[in-house]
Amino acid sequence: MGEINLEQSEYAKKAMELFKEGYNCAQAVFLAFEDKYDMSHELALKMSSSFGGGIGRMREVCGAVSGMCMVAGAIYGYDSPTDHEAKTEHYKRIQELAGIFREQNGSIVCRELLGLAKKGSDNPEPEKRTEEYYKKRPCVELVGMAAAIMENYIKGNE
Repeated sequence: MGEINLEQSEYAKKAMELFKEGYNCAQAVFLAFEDKYDMSHELALKMSSSFGGGIGRMREVCGAVSGMCMVAGAIYGYDSPTDHEAKTEHYKRIQELAGIFREQNGSIVCRELLGLAKKGSDNPEPEKRTEEYYKKRPCVELVGMAAAIMENYIKGNE
């Protein structure tokens, strides 16, 4: 997949705006696609709230990637625990989406994307969203990237 243009993606722009409003990375991506799934806004916010900062600021899988995977599950996920074929197809889809994100950004791991050396939990208190915060963190662009990847996937599978 070639370079992704965030300016051409309506969902990327929406996700980036949501992140700048203060939603976490997973919420921003998941909420950007509210028109694609049937769930209350409040439930969507609550379900995606745990995945910010690489799952509760533990700096594991990037929250933007988790949000993208949540969107994929809401749209394409399987609903039978015995449907092996559907489960396999869905995991293949998730690996493809995560693979595109990794190809574009070098990793799907929050601490690696942020250049943090230490492994494990970060301070649970989120940083204040200041101009300085946005200058030192690539999160706005990563949120946009995850949303654009998901949008491209949806368009390619209609």
